[in-house]
Amino acid sequence: MEELSGGQQQRVAVARALASRPRVLLADEPTSELDHANRERVLGLLHDLAAAGSTVVMATHDPEAAAETGREVGLDGGKIRFART
Repeated sequence: MEELSGGQQQRVAVARALASRPRVLLADEPTSELDHANRERVLGLLHDLAAAGSTVVMATHDPEAAAETGREVGLDGGKIRFART
């Protein structure tokens, strides 16, 4: 995958993770390296997976992506600083 851009590599990784329709998906920065349009597509796919009954846990530094989730937990130094449902 060396000839793929960072965004292309990220989209391939997301596609591989979603292909098996996992019951639980742990996504570490799934929108990093993506432009706005692809970021929205990936978030939509994660929402669709969750709506189909899977559990999706996403770690992100992107406050806009975090705000689009059903539940948000903020960590600082390994401690919970806030939780939003």
